[in-house]
Amino acid sequence: MFAYILKRLLLMIPTLFGIMLVTFIVTQFVPGGPVEQLVSQLQGQENGQEASSGTAGLYRGATGLEEEQLQELNKLFGFDKPAHQRFFTMMGNYLSFNLGDSYFHNKSVIDLVVSKLPVSISLGVWSFFIVYLTCIPLGIAKAVRDGSRFDVATSTLILIGYAVPGFVLGIALLVFFGGGSFLDIFPLRGLVSDNWADLSWPMKVLDYLWHMVLPIIATVIGSFAVMTMLTKNSFLEEIRKQYVQTARAKGLSENKVLYKHVFRNAMIPLITGFPAAFIGAFFTGSLLIETIFSLDGLGLLSYESVLKRDYPVVLGTLYLFTLLGLVAKLFADISYVLIDPRIQFESVDK
Repeated sequence: MFAYILKRLLLMIPTLFGIMLVTFIVTQFVPGGPVEQLVSQLQGQENGQEASSGTAGLYRGATGLEEEQLQELNKLFGFDKPAHQRFFTMMGNYLSFNLGDSYFHNKSVIDLVVSKLPVSISLGVWSFFIVYLTCIPLGIAKAVRDGSRFDVATSTLILIGYAVPGFVLGIALLVFFGGGSFLDIFPLRGLVSDNWADLSWPMKVLDYLWHMVLPIIATVIGSFAVMTMLTKNSFLEEIRKQYVQTARAKGLSENKVLYKHVFRNAMIPLITGFPAAFIGAFFTGSLLIETIFSLDGLGLLSYESVLKRDYPVVLGTLYLFTLLGLVAKLFADISYVLIDPRIQFESVDK
């Protein structure tokens, strides 16, 4: 197992390098770079309105500025150096988690990500636990009652929820419960109220939860179907196996058969996805949900960074999230062995 882990760790290096290289190359050919964006802002134009690719496009978008000023802007953003030199310098900095500074936010990329994490953690972690704690018991109940009215009714409800886009549900929730045309129960925007700092600790907790009700509902409804049906199908597959029939023939109660024998084997495909899902919950950003509920999180940050061509943010967050994703995938593979000792990586490698 140690050899497998070492091999996976070594494979992360070319994988991460390749992803960063491809993305960096793509950014070099995207029109409307940060210099053009800044020039447009200085001239009072809309971001990127007159931006175009190539040197000629730069000078059309930079009418009124001297060539020396353009050279100073290129030097400010580091574009006075060859592309390959900028890439290897960037990767060298990334090894020490120096992700650079944003072009437009006057903050380091790390500080910028940390400042947006409260929203992403609130949406991701709450959604993660609600989905797992609801869908696994529901999936087990559906497997035990396969084909019953309960199974059909719950399948219909979760599939309807799956079919409704989260942003549509979010708008509907605001209209009905956020002071739209009907009830004024929940707040329209933000993670906390404006007077949150003046509240007592119990009231701070209640205020935070009060603000999170509608965004969480809009986020989790569409996730119930996949996890519930995966749990149900996993349990049904195990229930129909021969060892379950043998356990029943020995006189074991249905609960003992289900939770002592079936549960462990059926949960393997669900639990092995737990590390990646849990880590991903901390860095989940939903642009539409954040926009609808006026939540300034990682989803909105990523979208604005791409529009503004804020390359340090785009590349820095990509490096960080890709690295976390690769580590989460490794933990998921290791969890296979921890849950089911019959799995041996050495035999897989051969």
